Amino acid sequence: MTFLETIFERLQRTPDSMVASEIREGAAHPVSARELLAMVQQARQFLRARGMKKTDRCAVLASNSVGWIALDLALMAEGVVVVPLYSRQATAELVHMMLDALPLRIFCMNAGVAAEIKKLWPGAPHISLIDTVFVGEAGAQSPPIHHEDGDLITIIYTSGTSGEPKGVMLNAGNVTFMLGATNARLDQLVGPQSEPEKVFHYLPFSFAASWIAMLSFVSRNSALSLSTDLTKLADELKIASPNYFLNVPTLLERVRRTIQETIQKRGTFAATVFSKAQDAYGRRSSSQGSFADTFWLALANRFMFPTIRAGIGPSLKGLICGSAPLSMETQQFFMMLGIPVLQAYGLTETTAICTMDDPHRVVAGCVGVAVPGTEMKISDDGEILARGPHIFPGYWKRPAESAQALEGGWFHTGDQGEVDATGNWRITGRVRNIIILNSGHKVPPEPLESALTQILPEAEQVVLIGNRRSFLAALVAVSSGNGTNEANVQAAIERMNADQPHYKQIRAFRIVPEPFGIESGLLTSNGKLKRDAIAERYAAEIEAMYAKKTE
Repeated sequence: MTFLETIFERLQRTPDSMVASEIREGAAHPVSARELLAMVQQARQFLRARGMKKTDRCAVLASNSVGWIALDLALMAEGVVVVPLYSRQATAELVHMMLDALPLRIFCMNAGVAAEIKKLWPGAPHISLIDTVFVGEAGAQSPPIHHEDGDLITIIYTSGTSGEPKGVMLNAGNVTFMLGATNARLDQLVGPQSEPEKVFHYLPFSFAASWIAMLSFVSRNSALSLSTDLTKLADELKIASPNYFLNVPTLLERVRRTIQETIQKRGTFAATVFSKAQDAYGRRSSSQGSFADTFWLALANRFMFPTIRAGIGPSLKGLICGSAPLSMETQQFFMMLGIPVLQAYGLTETTAICTMDDPHRVVAGCVGVAVPGTEMKISDDGEILARGPHIFPGYWKRPAESAQALEGGWFHTGDQGEVDATGNWRITGRVRNIIILNSGHKVPPEPLESALTQILPEAEQVVLIGNRRSFLAALVAVSSGNGTNEANVQAAIERMNADQPHYKQIRAFRIVPEPFGIESGLLTSNGKLKRDAIAERYAAEIEAMYAKKTE
């Protein structure tokens, strides 16, 4: 069976089960499998009435919702290729992607966004609001069309090293294989249970990992709760009370920081016990524990950790983290509390996943072993290469770049890493220069650096910082005595930020009073920036920027 046939079979087999709900206004609004199937059928009738057929392309631009899931399933069931788009992306960037994909129809939630698209793209195809799709009688259910492994399912846009968005094509074989792999790992995490597992989800479905997670959840015995307001995640988590959920490092680091600040406010005794227990856990993890360490850990496990775990989620069996590297300290923090954090590593081109932690042998700082059925190795120049059923067939309308990415029959990930004797992988950095924020967003630095230099002519060079950070910052190198001041730089940055999505906005900067030069070892002989050397030379200034911004 294909992944889609598996999903439909599961929904039809358990029609009365709650398959998904939206958390709105402090309450869950559930939808049963039967109701979801009816929505899918309504959407399929809508598509047929408008002549949509197999291999046609449709863009979906909306935040997460049950309607998004139903429309996605309906489009795939009719053989229509789905082009999911990030709802918080700048409209100009969205239009650029759609001009590349040329969808026959656009679905969105917001009439305002539809108007903006029409303004920038007068020749845009018809735009339908998602709510208008689910009207009329559902009629008799019909099975999804059968996909062959090579049939195109979706085109997901991702930024390449040049900053130019590229459409990653994923086929039915990719997705069917990957859902088998993710479900096997989730079975290990939750173990046997008679009741549906409870899952919470807040990451946008337009991202490959989030989309694969959603398809995994609806294909198995899960009750999925969808966040609808990121400012109320803590309250939504209490309502959902999940067994597990998918994360990016940003949230886990925020939770860790909140817990530590709360404990400090409770007084000296609580802070002392927690600090000593944390130090003890670190020593024990490196096999250097003592009897005193056992005492402090036992004390914290008896009087502190259970309360903290209950505050995060009383039903949690584990957390899953991907999209960007998670710091070892944060992973160990949650493991100390008794909450396993499983890491996954992959790219859109690998159908989101290359490696996943085995719940029974998690190693902090590692991202797990390659999923069964795939291969990974390190090239001579240190780049991670991968091949298997999860590797994409190529980029949309980019044969030359596809051939380069898949040279020699292996996908070239652009990441650096290392693997131990047990097959456990650790990601050590990027071969290329793309900045990966700890939210999972990937930002090519060169276009933004060039844009700021153009707006601020006094700047000799601009270097963006942000890898594994929560936001972008900039080092602005100027010639001494040219009169540039912080107000000028701030004004230029604000001007540039106005046209950028939130994750591409520069939120801190530091003026460097002399240009980076060849003599100082900060430029190559042909004038290219030595980014690592610059980051090392200005490490104190960079840390000060981030510390000041988070105070």
